[in-house]
Amino acid sequence: MNGEKMTPEAVLEDVSKKGIKFISMQFTDIFGTAKNIEINAKMLLGAFADGVWFDGSSIEGFVRIYESDMLLKPDAATYAQLPWAPEVARLICDVYTTENKPFEGDPRYVLKRALAKAEEKGFEYKTGPELEFFLFHPRNGEIVPKTHDNAGYFDLAPNDLAAEIRRATVPFMAGMGIEVEAIHHEVAPGQHEIDFKYGNALYVADSINAFKTIVKMVAKQNNLFASFMPKPISGINGSGMHVHQSLWKDGKNAFFGSGKYDLSESALSFVAGQLNHARAFCGVIAPNVNSYKRLVPGYEAPIYICWAKTNRSALIRIPKYAPGKVSASRCELRCPDPSCNPYLAFAVMLEAGMDGMEKGMKPPEPVEENLYDFDDDRLKKFYVSTLPRDLHEAKEEMKGSQMVQKALGAHVFEKLCQAQRQEWNEYKLQVSPWEVETYLPRI
Repeated sequence: MNGEKMTPEAVLEDVSKKGIKFISMQFTDIFGTAKNIEINAKMLLGAFADGVWFDGSSIEGFVRIYESDMLLKPDAATYAQLPWAPEVARLICDVYTTENKPFEGDPRYVLKRALAKAEEKGFEYKTGPELEFFLFHPRNGEIVPKTHDNAGYFDLAPNDLAAEIRRATVPFMAGMGIEVEAIHHEVAPGQHEIDFKYGNALYVADSINAFKTIVKMVAKQNNLFASFMPKPISGINGSGMHVHQSLWKDGKNAFFGSGKYDLSESALSFVAGQLNHARAFCGVIAPNVNSYKRLVPGYEAPIYICWAKTNRSALIRIPKYAPGKVSASRCELRCPDPSCNPYLAFAVMLEAGMDGMEKGMKPPEPVEENLYDFDDDRLKKFYVSTLPRDLHEAKEEMKGSQMVQKALGAHVFEKLCQAQRQEWNEYKLQVSPWEVETYLPRI
């Protein structure tokens, strides 16, 4: 953020100088939902020194009622004055237990732990996500999936009705320390994408939550509703969160090398590890029932577990970059969606890639043909499997993965499995409009 190198002392000085009155102490639950406790700015010195107590028993995936007391410790590096509410500043917090130890159920701690393991081997994990979202027209105050426009990929005004809305997010993001690189209309009507600069995975995960808040707020100011739901409308493309990834060592991109597609051995093994564990971590990067309405053939969603350079139907793609710009060497994982918890998603993605490196895994031959044209026999010929078909299958794959358990830790793993089991059981009991329309007159 713009306070990336801030110290508590510098934060306190800035708060005083700018006359900031309130501090938004933010954290997330296991689903990535942003939570907030607002304190008077006069309390900030004590918050840095001793933390702020809160009741964790009502937060999804945290603790039980009889062990509810938890502590928020603000991270000075995340300090940012809210551009739309200058009397308020934001600080992202780490969650601690009553014993003053990092809480294992804190998603931010899960990612910090994974990053620390990589750092022990000399690597910094950098990510660059591409978040897609829809803009809808509310109807009489009710949120309905009525798209804001009928434009398509890269369309211009007047077909694209949201160009000014997207632009309006840029200064707010800059005020939060997020550098926007590109904004455009996506493939589906009412669908958009705003890309921001890659960086350290913890900084990026923090930025994703700020990004969602800004997009939703700007949409509301324009009498619209922004949704990051993976598949809000049947028959059109869903929203993904493609993630560009690289490992850096000694200030250099460790993914550049002399191997296939100018990748290093480390990069090739990283890709192999993610392909090997893709079915297992799918329940984290595509975490809900609706995620699997997006991951179906025919709508440009990557469901085939393979890799390629130019083939966008592959799960992992190796994007092109300008000649000589080796810092841009990376791999793009295309299956995550924007409903995931970015802290947990990046943690399992990193753990999977590092497992491939530790075990010296080799990726299979890349598949540069359009996989959507393949039949089952041809998929078998190329040894291409697919992602889980629904949340239940993803949950079962995840339950059997030691890699995912290790990445998430016992607490988060158990709570996530429990929450997904409950969600799946609730979903199975629902009778959809399609069933009523199809069977009621027939049977």
